[in-house]
Amino acid sequence: MSTLLLRQVAIDTYKENVAYLHRDCKLYRSEGFQALNKIEIHHEGNGQSIVALLNIVDDDAITAPGELGLCEQAFKQFGGIEGVAVRIAHAPVPKSIKAVHRKIGGASLSREDYQGIATDIAANRYSKIEIAAFLVASCEIGLERDEVLYLTQAMIETGRRLDWDEPLVVDKHCIGGLPGNRTTMLVVPIVAAHGMLIPKTSSRAITSPAGTADTMEVLARVELSPNELHEIVRSQRACLGWGGTAGLAPVDDILISVERPLLMDSPGQMVASILSKKLAAGATHLIIDIPIGKTAKVRDRSSALVLRKLFEYVGDHLGLNLEVIITDGRQPIGKGIGPVLEARDVMHVLENDPRAPLDLREKSLQLAGRILEFDPDMRGGQGYTTARDILDSGRALEKMQAIIDAQGRNPTPPKLGRLRQDIVADQSGYVCTIDNLQLARIASLAGAPRDKGAGIDLYKKLGDPVQAGESLYAIFAEFSADFDFAKESAEKDSAYLIGEQYIDERY
Repeated sequence: MSTLLLRQVAIDTYKENVAYLHRDCKLYRSEGFQALNKIEIHHEGNGQSIVALLNIVDDDAITAPGELGLCEQAFKQFGGIEGVAVRIAHAPVPKSIKAVHRKIGGASLSREDYQGIATDIAANRYSKIEIAAFLVASCEIGLERDEVLYLTQAMIETGRRLDWDEPLVVDKHCIGGLPGNRTTMLVVPIVAAHGMLIPKTSSRAITSPAGTADTMEVLARVELSPNELHEIVRSQRACLGWGGTAGLAPVDDILISVERPLLMDSPGQMVASILSKKLAAGATHLIIDIPIGKTAKVRDRSSALVLRKLFEYVGDHLGLNLEVIITDGRQPIGKGIGPVLEARDVMHVLENDPRAPLDLREKSLQLAGRILEFDPDMRGGQGYTTARDILDSGRALEKMQAIIDAQGRNPTPPKLGRLRQDIVADQSGYVCTIDNLQLARIASLAGAPRDKGAGIDLYKKLGDPVQAGESLYAIFAEFSADFDFAKESAEKDSAYLIGEQYIDERY
């Protein structure tokens, strides 16, 4: 078969290998290639091969008839050198796709099935269409608890696994669904200041206006190589990095890249995603935060208890000391929603600033206290007091500044969006309910987390008195189109219900 010369095509295809073949290439018709075929590309020099999804182009500026263009991700996998000779052939169908078909048909899959699926996804043998089929089947049909265990194991085994050579490595995770809930950025410096090892690798937002990594990026670099991560954790006892560059459970990152546009977050996939990342990062002890509320990800206590049992089942079988905490998810935590505003709240708490949101401070202390009690030298019930002392003394702030400097302080921190619109109450009374989902939607429409200065600044919480015309919150955005979308959504539904009397209906 004739060779083609490799060419870089400067397109970010986000977790998917894509190749570009000119329609006038002699191989296009002679070999029967079509758009969206998967092809196997063989490097003539070193024998390396990768699988990619094929796109057909008609523009010589993208790739010429004698060339094969590769997206940025695939080009890097081939060494990043243009002009090398490659051969292409039809890629064989992944062996594990039969297991996906069985899952679509309602079957339960074995450990070997999930190992095969994870291995093929990690090797880029699946297109995003095939991954979407697997995710939808897993969501609609559901995963039995053993399937969640098998998927978790498979995702760990197809990536790097860190070993800190210490008996106690702690971590925490919130399942999400609660805007502004940026407790991790407070828990980590408190715990690290106590001397415990907490190598925190966090995700970017999937369906929310900000993830921990998005918010930390306002302050410092989060895309850390495995070597950098190791050095930072060894020197600071902690880090706050993005898990996507650490090579930990990479299949999870690929699945998330498909889940995000589908707005999917099924319980089984969520448990496998969280625990695979934590175990791959070397955690031995883990706190899971499950907020519950009518507009949170988990709506009621019974659903939270089912999810807790699933976490505990998988954690126990994988040797993870795991504790699940059920918390109040009726409203956002903190004042800000969106990276810049959430980073402001975190720093206010660390600085013991009088403007610091008390709910964010208190929840962070509760979680940090529970983690500190994993320390065998810590007496039961003393964790909260110790965490509070570390925060009040300034030791947590000092540790956070050291972590920021170790990761690389952001020299040009993003600013709050230049466009602002206050959303006001249409009547006097008390704040009776707050819709987390709608607030997250408005903040996302404003541009968060893509535009880090976009989001919502909250002025009223549950039970607060409010006068007609008084501001409930302000929307911030950088771009007019995003700003208009967010305003329109807020005008249709402010996410606030104002009533004559507030009834405290805690979980």
